[in-house]
Amino acid sequence: MQEILNFLIEPYQSYEPWKIALEVLATIMGISSVFFSMKRNIWVFPTGIISTLIYIYLLFNWGLYGDMLINFYYTTMSIYGWFVWSKNTQDQVHVEVEYMTKKEWFFAVLLFLTSAVLVLAIYYFRPVLSQNFDLTKMNEVGFHYQWTDYVDTCTTGIFLVGMWVMARRKVENWFFWILGDLISVPLYLYKGLAVTSIQYLIFTILAIAGFVMWKKSMKEYQD
Repeated sequence: MQEILNFLIEPYQSYEPWKIALEVLATIMGISSVFFSMKRNIWVFPTGIISTLIYIYLLFNWGLYGDMLINFYYTTMSIYGWFVWSKNTQDQVHVEVEYMTKKEWFFAVLLFLTSAVLVLAIYYFRPVLSQNFDLTKMNEVGFHYQWTDYVDTCTTGIFLVGMWVMARRKVENWFFWILGDLISVPLYLYKGLAVTSIQYLIFTILAIAGFVMWKKSMKEYQD
């Protein structure tokens, strides 16, 4: 047990206390956002925006540019989703949901492939980006990918699609969140971000519950 605790705590020994506090706050806001999403409550977006903005700052400082990119996208898509949900609410708070169309599935696949190309391009230029955009490092760029880069690329695509589908009020968004969360739990633990790993474990549980609740809501709406 002590070894497990040391494994979880050790990476944070080199972090400033205020950065740890920021990660905790981002985690709380992220969990709150998923909870509001489960309830089809429009507050999913303001809480989510706070969380993703904090993560953009932290991940940039930690050099996790693929993760930073997805949080930047989350912020942008949250603004879009906030607008869409505000036009489709039943009581100014709770939104009506739908199933995806074939056209939306096509765009989902296209979005996944596009995001994969963009993330791999970011990792291609990692030597430049990790040195604060030092162009003298251009001779070091290349396909020097680690296995985590490919996993990051996959989860980024899954989450980008999930966020877009959620913003469009589609029940299937939970499929993407569940898959991405399950991959992210061990991934972030490996990266030394135990708090974020625990967050994704909670996300997985909430996403399963969210799917059940949205599907039930959709059935009641159809009846």
